[in-house]
Amino acid sequence: MTVTANAEPGGRTLLRPALAAQRRSLLVLAAWSLLEAAPVLLSGQLVAAALDRGFLAGELAAGLAFLMLYGTSMVLGAWAARHAVTPLAAIVEAARDALVRAVVQARLAHAVQGSGPTDASTVARLTRQTEAVRQILATLLMMVRTVVFSLGAALAGLATLLPEMAGVTLGCLAAAGALLALLSVLFRRRYREALVAEERLAGSAGHAVSGLRDVLACGGAGTATRRVGQDVDANAAASIAAARIGSCRIGVVVIGARIPLVATLAMAPWLLRSGAVTPGQVLGAVTYLVSGLEPALRLFAQSLGNMGVQLQVLLRRLADHTAGPPEPPARPGAVSPGPGHIPSLSLRGVTFAYGPHSAPIVDDLDLDVPYGDHLAIVGPSGIGKSTVANLMAGLESCRRGEVALGGTPLAGLAEPWLREAVALVPQESYVFAGTLRENLAYLSPEVSDDELARAADAVGLAPVVKRLGGFDAAIEQAAALSEGERQLITLVRAYVSPARLVILDEATCHLDPAAERRAEEAFAARTGTLIIIAHRISSAMRARRILVLDGQSVRVGDHHALLRDSPLYADLANTWAAAPAGTRA
Repeated sequence: MTVTANAEPGGRTLLRPALAAQRRSLLVLAAWSLLEAAPVLLSGQLVAAALDRGFLAGELAAGLAFLMLYGTSMVLGAWAARHAVTPLAAIVEAARDALVRAVVQARLAHAVQGSGPTDASTVARLTRQTEAVRQILATLLMMVRTVVFSLGAALAGLATLLPEMAGVTLGCLAAAGALLALLSVLFRRRYREALVAEERLAGSAGHAVSGLRDVLACGGAGTATRRVGQDVDANAAASIAAARIGSCRIGVVVIGARIPLVATLAMAPWLLRSGAVTPGQVLGAVTYLVSGLEPALRLFAQSLGNMGVQLQVLLRRLADHTAGPPEPPARPGAVSPGPGHIPSLSLRGVTFAYGPHSAPIVDDLDLDVPYGDHLAIVGPSGIGKSTVANLMAGLESCRRGEVALGGTPLAGLAEPWLREAVALVPQESYVFAGTLRENLAYLSPEVSDDELARAADAVGLAPVVKRLGGFDAAIEQAAALSEGERQLITLVRAYVSPARLVILDEATCHLDPAAERRAEEAFAARTGTLIIIAHRISSAMRARRILVLDGQSVRVGDHHALLRDSPLYADLANTWAAAPAGTRA
């Protein structure tokens, strides 16, 4: 299985693809937001009309009618706000899925290559930050649409009702924007410092708790407490500094909304005496400033400013963690054999142990597997069958000896070529959320539906494909499939891959004997070499050759020869034959 991750993601690039795929939802959200802003746009005009053409003109009914229209527009705005939730949810959930996918791929890539932290605290912190991004993005989108459309509607209404104050208001908004930009730069710096301090605290606390027994045994409780306490103090100081910067944003509201309001009220007597405006127009302008401009600007300054910076910093931190591991340095002299290469497999003096002082699990193993062979490996549980499979696939390195493919040691083969040439299918079935086609074509993206259909029929997955509704069927949760169905999916994935050496490490253990026979016969008929870690002795009986591991020596032969020459194999075969049909393994 190949794991990839973004090489150098930026904070914005984590969200851009997900948002680009939701253009329709964004347009629908904008349309509902525009309708939601209608009360702000109409508020000043209707209030002015109610006063000038209604109450001051002695037309009580007309004044009340205009106010009723204002109330109706507010109901319409609330109805639009309710319907805006659906496209908003689609956008946010798509963004959350993109972030989770990027984080998981990066952590898997780091785990595979052994680079970067992969402990529980790292995963928990990234999960918390991803969920924080989801919540902030949802709130931010909800507020952005309110701010943008409310500000636009208030300014448009003010320009039509009292043009004299529109210019003053725009100037004040420009000054408020400059102040907000300056505060945002400072807040971003402080918030990032707070986030780093939080991560440092989580790491130090996690190490202290995980090693608590050793800390107490060595009498280091005071030192550990002091170190964690220092990180707690640093985290608190950084958080307080960020909060202080955030509190300064009230100045943005004062400059952008309160000064225009004061200027309007101060100029009102002169404007009324000159006959340039009516009392209703003054009141309507005040309505735009108080009920439209100021709430939007307050929301922008106190919430959007903080949340926007928080989102940016969190995305940057996630981008740092979702960067793929550095490409491993090319092995000196590593080669990528051409398409005509015949990858026969050979093991010479292979010895492997899981520790420098551990007894070898595999000791001085010699084996030749010619290209096109069908080999089964059998032996008692725990004898090292899976270890041999990992050595053959290059997932483990032997302590002594050499594993070669096509005459070239695995260490001398280019990693991309080796991962394409060899497919190891373990007992665990890795099925991910997505379509059935995406799962089956993961190792061969260009495979056609006809090829998938033939492979599914050969391996025995065709009934599952039909039950699910075809290759476009969505797999929401792997748990919805049985263990046998998941194994069939991973088997077809390997079957259509370009691998010329396929190793099945008990990859059919959840299939019944008939289904297992069908799958193994399909792989045996496939071009290339097949090696099976046998779950049932029937798998060995179908193989051309059988390798028996007993911890002391190895024997290779066919079923009948080994029944005669290998007491261990004869015992395994007799035990399986004597077991009830439903429990044979």
